[in-house]
Amino acid sequence: MFSKFTSILQHAVEALAPSLPLQEDFVYHWKAITHYYIETSDDKAPVTDTNIPSHLEQMLDILTQEEAERESGETGPCMEYLLHHKILETLYTLGKADCPPGMKQQVLTFYTKLLAHIRQPLLPHINVHRPVQKLIRLCGEVLAAPTENEEIQFLCIVCAKLKQDPYLVNFFLENKSKRLENQGLAGTDGGKESALAPDTGQSPADEHAEEAQAAAAGSTCSPASSTNNYNLVTSLLNLTKSPDGRIVVKACEGLMLLVSLPEPAAAKCLTENTELCHLLTDRLVSFYKALPQSMDPLDIETVESVNWGLDVYNLKEDAAIFTGKRALISFLSWLDYCDQLIKEAQKSAAVVMAKAVKERFFMAVMEPQLMQTSEVGILTSTALLNRIIRQVTSDALLQEMVYFLLGEATEPETPAKTAQNQLRHRLIEHCDHLSDEISIMTLRLFEHLIQKPNQHILHSLVLRSLEERNYLENKPQEEREPVENGQPHDAVDLEEDPLFADDLSPDSRLASEWISSSPPQSPEHSKADGKTEVHKIVNSFLCLVPDEAKSSYHVEGTGYDTYLRDAHRQFRDYCGICQRWDWRGHPKPLEKCNLDSPFFEGHFLKVLFDRMGRILDQPYDVNLQVTAVLSKLSLLPHPHLHEYLLDPYINLAPGCRSLFSVIVRVSFPPPAPHTQTFERQVPNRFTKVMSMLEDVPWLILRRVLLQFAASRFLQVVGDLMLRIHRIPDFTPKLLLVRKRLLGLEPEGITYVFLLAVLASSPSAGPDLCFPAGSTTGLSWRG
Repeated sequence: MFSKFTSILQHAVEALAPSLPLQEDFVYHWKAITHYYIETSDDKAPVTDTNIPSHLEQMLDILTQEEAERESGETGPCMEYLLHHKILETLYTLGKADCPPGMKQQVLTFYTKLLAHIRQPLLPHINVHRPVQKLIRLCGEVLAAPTENEEIQFLCIVCAKLKQDPYLVNFFLENKSKRLENQGLAGTDGGKESALAPDTGQSPADEHAEEAQAAAAGSTCSPASSTNNYNLVTSLLNLTKSPDGRIVVKACEGLMLLVSLPEPAAAKCLTENTELCHLLTDRLVSFYKALPQSMDPLDIETVESVNWGLDVYNLKEDAAIFTGKRALISFLSWLDYCDQLIKEAQKSAAVVMAKAVKERFFMAVMEPQLMQTSEVGILTSTALLNRIIRQVTSDALLQEMVYFLLGEATEPETPAKTAQNQLRHRLIEHCDHLSDEISIMTLRLFEHLIQKPNQHILHSLVLRSLEERNYLENKPQEEREPVENGQPHDAVDLEEDPLFADDLSPDSRLASEWISSSPPQSPEHSKADGKTEVHKIVNSFLCLVPDEAKSSYHVEGTGYDTYLRDAHRQFRDYCGICQRWDWRGHPKPLEKCNLDSPFFEGHFLKVLFDRMGRILDQPYDVNLQVTAVLSKLSLLPHPHLHEYLLDPYINLAPGCRSLFSVIVRVSFPPPAPHTQTFERQVPNRFTKVMSMLEDVPWLILRRVLLQFAASRFLQVVGDLMLRIHRIPDFTPKLLLVRKRLLGLEPEGITYVFLLAVLASSPSAGPDLCFPAGSTTGLSWRG
């Protein structure tokens, strides 16, 4: 009580007394602090019961006022007094002893405000950065200490100052062996000196040694010694273990600032002489292992996007939504922090941290999960990996993750080498797994992977197998057999395929309608630049579905024009990503290609083509995902991909297959007698398909494939057309059904005429309906 009264009285006297020059006033407040230690014998009283906090606050105000009254960069007498008399050194000594109790908190606050409020650079002064370095060592020593808040504020302001002037970080790379040697000198010769100058807490030998060290550190080209200590990082790492979440977030922010410093010496010391990499990976592993062994993939995919440090949660609400949501958010939040930290880090430090994540998390923890045999485990781990792929944005971490998944091989793939990388082989095989859920999730994983801005992904999966263009027939033009309708004259024409009868008449009504709606036949299906004309491609793809079964053109906003706008947008996005990869605009000249080597489409395309070949026998959801992956590949602006995937007029080498040939040869079931006439006309439409765009890879390809998947078109198209012609006014009625299913018309009896269609069919009675949100036409589920 008496001390508080004394403080109030002192403030009153200072207010009424005539103002002194700033330097005298500054010296007065400093002397008042030192006199306290001389005159007071009770060191148990807390510092808040003394006048020390008030005097420190006054000293800060005086320094701030002095700087404001002077020109920028000019040092005033008060600041010179603080530097010359090593006041910061003395305050460090008092804070370390925490005498009186709470003094450490006051010293941290004084340092923080001094660095924050004074605009002129202070850290280059040896009598500033040396005590700052010592005070840094005191931070984070004890978890949940009463000074944690002041410690993290002090460390963050130091990080902010280093971010402003990155070269200053060299003052904070402390040579451990030299410091121990200097401490030994201080122990033998420092007794006498410390008695003469008790406020410094530093021997002349140590002082000269640190001056030499600071001078050497000023050179940015000097590499960090293997024994360097980065105490600033160490203290921040200690504070990331605090039970107070706010302290942890602040410490993570400080680390984010430090890793972004461009100094090579600091980056090397950061990754080699601190526990930063271990902290990132150990915490990532612990969060991953806290996840439930089994989780619904839909929950993993749909959980809200997570930004580190911003996840506010309620345990009861999270548990009510699905089990493990809180653990999942914690894992994704820390993954986001690791990703952002690596993204902001200096280049060499980013590579080291990314490799640590690959080795200690992906390889040590995730790979066994992906290689297991339990279907539930495979599904959960694949869904988590898919979410990780979607969330990673840093180039270095993405590169290491791609190497983990696909390997680093760049040479053309051969059938004998597909299993060399076991994880890559297993993931691709999972695209054709017995479990449809695993197949869909793995296909979705590859769909997201090929959209990532990383060239090695596309090269490893598809491009390295197409680089030599050895899928083309290796014969001179004059030795090639004459071609008729895109096939050799002695080849089995699709119209003569054993699956079809021999009585196809080109003069029949349906055949003439189909041919007239297709592009006109010409010996050359491309322009002078070798690219197929756009309108022919569009018409060819649109001809794959009977006009009578189309209804999207009649409903505003659901036609192909809307779809094409989306295709253009996606293609522009892909072009922006691929510009940096220096892809050629035209295929590699044939004379420079090794056409004699055997062609293998690669394990990934092989599995996709196998899936496409069984499109009639697979669930609708699987077909949707297969076509989604193929459409993403078709978007890529690479000439070899365009040629191989989309051009139906290339001369394939013997034994080779392309996407077009796979679609054409999709297996037909034994035809019913009443559908043979119509089925014989189906191939005529296939032979007129063109798939190579002038500038835009054709997303209509996916649209057409979706029509095959949704309607089982090839299997029941004959029945469909016959039944269509038996229903009067079929198209208006179909349009009415579509509008009602899309919510554009009021509900009514919409299935009467469809039931009539079904009643006329001798087949097993498929369920005719529209998929939710579909604009692709009729869907048949057999």
